[in-house]
Amino acid sequence: MPRKIAVITTSRADYSHLYWVLRRITDHPELELSLIALGPHLAPEFGVTADEIEKDGFPLDARIECLLSSDTDVGMAKTIGLATLSLADHLGRTRPDLLLLIADRFEMLAPASVALALRIPMAHIEGGEISEGAIDDAVRNALTKLSHLHFSSTRTAADRVIAMGEEPWRVLCAGAPSLDHITHSTLKTREQLEGELGVDLKVPPVLIAYHPTTLALDTTREADAVFAALATLSQPLLFCYPNADAGSRSLIDRTRAFIASHPNANLFVNLNPISYWSLLRTSALLLGNSSSGVMEAASFSLPAVNIGIRQRGREHGLNVLNAAPTVESILQQLAVASSPDFRASLAGMINIYGDGHASERIVNVLATVPLGEELLIKRAAACTADFRRT
Repeated sequence: MPRKIAVITTSRADYSHLYWVLRRITDHPELELSLIALGPHLAPEFGVTADEIEKDGFPLDARIECLLSSDTDVGMAKTIGLATLSLADHLGRTRPDLLLLIADRFEMLAPASVALALRIPMAHIEGGEISEGAIDDAVRNALTKLSHLHFSSTRTAADRVIAMGEEPWRVLCAGAPSLDHITHSTLKTREQLEGELGVDLKVPPVLIAYHPTTLALDTTREADAVFAALATLSQPLLFCYPNADAGSRSLIDRTRAFIASHPNANLFVNLNPISYWSLLRTSALLLGNSSSGVMEAASFSLPAVNIGIRQRGREHGLNVLNAAPTVESILQQLAVASSPDFRASLAGMINIYGDGHASERIVNVLATVPLGEELLIKRAAACTADFRRT
């Protein structure tokens, strides 16, 4: 019997990262994909992206309704609880051989908790990274300690997972699977994007991916500086929808108000993975606080202005320019990012997050790793520190 690999996806962002992993699981003769969509994937306000997943040829085994139509941290906490209840029923009934999780979205705490109770071994992609200004950082570390296999994106991240006490044989530096779009997907031309999106891209746009800062007491406190800086720009502005976090509805409302008075600005609720990657190749620069500026933009030598604390501490390449959440700092870094000399200095840069072949490495391990108690029961790594009182 093929191994049943259950995969959780919660949003358009992690689906983009998982796409080629899902494709390779589907094509592997010894694996069976059980794909579960939850949260924002089912919400009309975020584009019902679960339908797009099935159009891509990935039938969904379950659609887990759990996202509260809320803009608060209480709503986020209740979403975790609702997801836990429904996933307990589904995973308790289907009992997959492995559960595959990715990254650091707060909703991922629900499937991890359920799998722990049901003794279903877990594999986690993109552990060991740092993003100090978001709750994602704590979620990522929690998923690492709950998981039994680890597919890290960089050597430093893999070393950090081992330093957390995970046995080295469980840890593979696979690279970021989102980069597999570079080597395996056919990106769209500028003309194709113009036809699909209904925008003129002859002047390379500024692509904006800005999300709430979820560890700040006011999750949108940096937004004033961001929108004030954007108001000074003359080139086309293309906004991506923010994540479904506390404060996201406020950012959406503010973005719509901004666009109403700026005819060269557009907002896209949902960009499919290929269109988004094609826009990265077409844009002049990426601005915001998304991990995309750190992980994916480097593959196109694309300047990325990273604002504020959300991605603080994250490993990045030379294309990332860090700006404080002030108008002055943002404009200063935008000027650097827009300069021909800076863009030229990035030519041929290597993306530290991988070579575009992560999905092959991940799926090979999923198909061959021993199952049962050998995988499920973890042994603590030896501690070399001396904590004796002096």
